[in-house]
Amino acid sequence: MIDAQRGILYPARMPEFHRLPPPTRAEELVEWFWIPEWSIEPGRSSRQHVVAYPALNLVIGPGGIELVGASTKATHRDLVGRGWAVGALLKPASVVALIGDPSALRDDSMPFDAPDLLAAVTQEMVSGAETHRERAAQVFADWLVEKIGQVAPAARQANEMAALLMADATITRAEDAAARLSMSLRTLQRLAHRHVGLPPAAMIRRRRLQEAAQRVREQPDIDLSTLAADLGYADHSHLTNDFRTVLGIAPSTYRAS
Repeated sequence: MIDAQRGILYPARMPEFHRLPPPTRAEELVEWFWIPEWSIEPGRSSRQHVVAYPALNLVIGPGGIELVGASTKATHRDLVGRGWAVGALLKPASVVALIGDPSALRDDSMPFDAPDLLAAVTQEMVSGAETHRERAAQVFADWLVEKIGQVAPAARQANEMAALLMADATITRAEDAAARLSMSLRTLQRLAHRHVGLPPAAMIRRRRLQEAAQRVREQPDIDLSTLAADLGYADHSHLTNDFRTVLGIAPSTYRAS
């Protein structure tokens, strides 16, 4: 099930926002498509704070396409005027066909040249059709399937790695993931570098921080020491340090805000 709020620090401030599952034929390539649409009154802006998933995104907007690398910190975007975007949270299997070294895009982005894709998605998003989001995602998925072609065994293995690191709360160390996948730690590290651009330990930290932020937000009375233990942090101070390093604030401050 897609969690529409995981990774979003202040959901109540979000504009209209949708996460759509990929069509069946693109399930090995895309985790989900995310589509915000906004209309901000003149003279105002809306700042959106995100703790992004440790993955690459291919993002289409009226002005062009960007390939956005995996991030190691919280990010924000200021929305103004009227606009939309259609993003694909890419599974690792997609990455090698789009960029040679994803680690070069860590905490960065670059323009991506695909004018036919830009035109097709834009046409659907401005069509006014009730199903414009679904149709835009379908066009996007079809392009990715054609661009990437057959998924190689190593790419499927990278998908399995990412799913384990990002979904299994019992995995608290990279060594745990390597053992579960029946591979050496070095092989796991190479997969993550080649298909994500982050080390496995960074992916685990991101998952734990996303869950910590969501539980602090949704369970305001939760004891932070208990939360730290539940998520595999060494102690309360370890959780607090992770919050401050990535978000710039303590869990207690985030809860109050």
